Amino acid sequence: MITITAVIRARKGYEQTMAQALLEVAEHVRANEPNTIGFHISQDAQDPCLFATYERFTDRASMDLHNNSDVVARFFGIAKPILDGDVILITANEISAKA
Repeated sequence: MITITAVIRARKGYEQTMAQALLEVAEHVRANEPNTIGFHISQDAQDPCLFATYERFTDRASMDLHNNSDVVARFFGIAKPILDGDVILITANEISAKA
């Protein structure tokens, strides 16, 4: 299993825009990416500008399909102008999970 963890900070005042853009990706994943095993979005309880995603893929091809999709490109088109800093991405091989 391959995972991506992303830490995303929106500029103040754009929290709802970022949340909606992430939710659109999640809906697309649900409907169109059977080999994306999990796509989780979190918003920090203390800092609503801070978001994290945790994504699980069966293999690299599934991850590449997701990352190169139109919906991810559309997300970054919305997100780039409202980011407060760089997106932190961690791509990893999962070594343990509780199903």
